[in-house]
Amino acid sequence: MSLLATRGRPPDSSQSRSKPICIYYLLLSGISLLSSNSRFLPCIYYLQLISLDTVCLRVASANMLPENYSDRPVAVLGGGVLGRRIACTWASAGYDVQIREPDQSQHESCLNYIKENVAKYPAAGNTAAGTVRISRDLEMAVQTAWLVIEAVPEKLQIKIDTFSELETHAPKDAILASNSSSYKSSEMIGKVKDTTKSRVLNTHYYMPPENMVVELMTDGYTNPDIFPFLMDRQREVGTKPFFARKECTGFIFNRLWAAIKRETISILAEGVSTPEEIDALFIELTRSWGGPCRFMDAVGLDTVALIEDHYIKERQLSSTYTVDFLRREYLDKGRLGAKSPHGGLYPPQPKGIS
Repeated sequence: MSLLATRGRPPDSSQSRSKPICIYYLLLSGISLLSSNSRFLPCIYYLQLISLDTVCLRVASANMLPENYSDRPVAVLGGGVLGRRIACTWASAGYDVQIREPDQSQHESCLNYIKENVAKYPAAGNTAAGTVRISRDLEMAVQTAWLVIEAVPEKLQIKIDTFSELETHAPKDAILASNSSSYKSSEMIGKVKDTTKSRVLNTHYYMPPENMVVELMTDGYTNPDIFPFLMDRQREVGTKPFFARKECTGFIFNRLWAAIKRETISILAEGVSTPEEIDALFIELTRSWGGPCRFMDAVGLDTVALIEDHYIKERQLSSTYTVDFLRREYLDKGRLGAKSPHGGLYPPQPKGIS
């Protein structure tokens, strides 16, 4: 039994394909009744064209999975911290990878990371590593890809424009995935056609190779057949895929983590405890290697605040004991976390200690 089956398989694809065909025959039945009255003849031909076109489009979309994927590259848009790790994940399993990184100064460090680390990834050793190439040109990177993973900056307009470009330049059977954890893929597809929307989804990687979890989530239009197919490929390259059954902000784990962060900040804002005590208690009870305050300092309190702003806006939450407190007591004072000389929830560490 597949991992997907044990966690709740997406709706059966054969059922999703049968619905448009049933609708088509219902339309034909209605058209035949209309044809008995000559007054409706001018619109009958038009209705036939519309119904047939819609059904053919839906059925074609439902059957479309990448052809000859094992002979085609994976494209990764972005060669930054996470993009190069995603590329390394697929290359370690023998897939050729095309990276698009517009910043030329990042090319050497990106390729060096992959060269030095590809053997450390879980799938390494089972087959020869794939070839990795990098360029500044999007069209060149995606032109033959079966899977495109965007890891561009977390700015919504950039992602919207990126998917518009992918609709033009990527193969028509390519799966188009977003690595975003902040935005649902449905927010990124405003400039693409419905047929393209059926090939779009979120695939959120955490931090390979240390953490090989990947969460897959629909954009609301995704062809159901993509999920079992892509989850099999994800397992093949050594990741641990999990399927979010419904689109939501934050996927699965990040929603749990958001609740922990929110309550941690509220505890601090109310003066109930300190960062040191919260982390010590969390580690003791969960057997974790770190606590939420240290984690937030590592991520950056400015980033924590931006993510929480998104939840506040979407769910109409109060900001009094969360981001308002963070900004007043930390961000406005330059205390952004571990990256800041002023520290964050914890005081700054002496130089030489990481």
